[in-house]
Amino acid sequence: MSSATARRPRTRGHRAARTTIARREHVAGWGFAFPFLLLFVVFMAGPVLASFAMSFTDLRSADLRDPFGVNPVGLDNYVRLFGDDTFRQAALNTAYFVLVGVPLTMVLGLAAAVGLDAGITRFRTFFRVGYYLPVVTSIVAIAVVWRFVLEPDSGIVNTLLGYVGIEGPSWLTNTTTAMPALIVMTAWRNLGYLMVIFLAGLQAIPRDLYEAAAMDGSGAWSRFRHVTLPLMRPTLLFGGVITGIGYLQFFEEPFVMTKGGPLDTTLSMAFYTYKQFGFGNYSYAAAVSYVLFIAIVVLTLVQFRLLRSKT
Repeated sequence: MSSATARRPRTRGHRAARTTIARREHVAGWGFAFPFLLLFVVFMAGPVLASFAMSFTDLRSADLRDPFGVNPVGLDNYVRLFGDDTFRQAALNTAYFVLVGVPLTMVLGLAAAVGLDAGITRFRTFFRVGYYLPVVTSIVAIAVVWRFVLEPDSGIVNTLLGYVGIEGPSWLTNTTTAMPALIVMTAWRNLGYLMVIFLAGLQAIPRDLYEAAAMDGSGAWSRFRHVTLPLMRPTLLFGGVITGIGYLQFFEEPFVMTKGGPLDTTLSMAFYTYKQFGFGNYSYAAAVSYVLFIAIVVLTLVQFRLLRSKT
């Protein structure tokens, strides 16, 4: 018998053994993944799909005893949304909050990161903790502090304005100042999160590039514009997307601070969804939430278009 003939059964045996081992690993992998998949389907994917289907029905709280007896209404809930003055106000408020709040928070976070990376050498850890502390602080505690700060009669802000002869407004009950006050509070609360992300991005930039730019005669602003910003685009993109998604869903700030007032000027889409669920309009609230989801997708695509790396 030739050597090739002698090796053939052994080769087939090895292939069969490898196939058996691969099959066992495949089954074992699915076995380990099954508990997570089960929980995901039951508590995540299932409710998401159910809520999407619910947005095309007329389900209300009174129908919970017979959920299969509801009537399909097609796109009626979505059409009704855009004829709802309160929803349009909530959408405009949300757009205002995002368009002003996201750039403000990113600028402040980047400024703090640049300062910690280059300008502040002593007590750097202290400043990092100080900037990040509001991120992990309860919104209720922050709301109590900011309510005191913005108190019209005895608040710190109006007291300081009074020293220079300016009569401060009632910040949280004035239709002009309520939303800017929430934006400032939210930017202050979240800049520490972006600071940590941007600081990591800054520390990943090779110092040789700054030294080469300085040798070519570039000033600090020129180095920041032509070295830092281009190399920070992926980090800026991540920070912008995360912040934009969070700000589109802003709920806690108006819920705790203003209850959506005055005159619905701080009512957000997420808060409006919460109210509709509270009123028992489940299908209508589901439609609002999916419009908000579409807004998140659109904003994310725009940010990818503007901030993605050009290389």
